[in-house]
Amino acid sequence: MSVEAKDVSTPGFDARFPNVNQTKNCWQNFVDYNKCVQAKGEEYAPCKRFFKAFHSLCPDEWISNWESQKDNGLHPAGLE
Repeated sequence: MSVEAKDVSTPGFDARFPNVNQTKNCWQNFVDYNKCVQAKGEEYAPCKRFFKAFHSLCPDEWISNWESQKDNGLHPAGLE
C-alpha cells in the first residue's frame, strides 16, 4: 500500500456509529478499505474514501500495527 501525503479531513456522519467513541468506525473503515482494494484496486474512488476515513479516525500506531499484522497474515479480520 502506498501512503500518500495525508490530506485528512473528518469523515461525515455514519449512522452505523452514532456514539462519540469512533473506535469501531475506525476499525470498520480500515477493514472496508482493505477488502475494497482486494476487490477493486487502490484507484477505485470508494476505496479512497475508506482510506481517508480510517486515516482521519485511527491513531497512526494502530494503523501501523494492523498493517504489520496484515503483512504477517495475523490480522483478526483475515485480510491476507
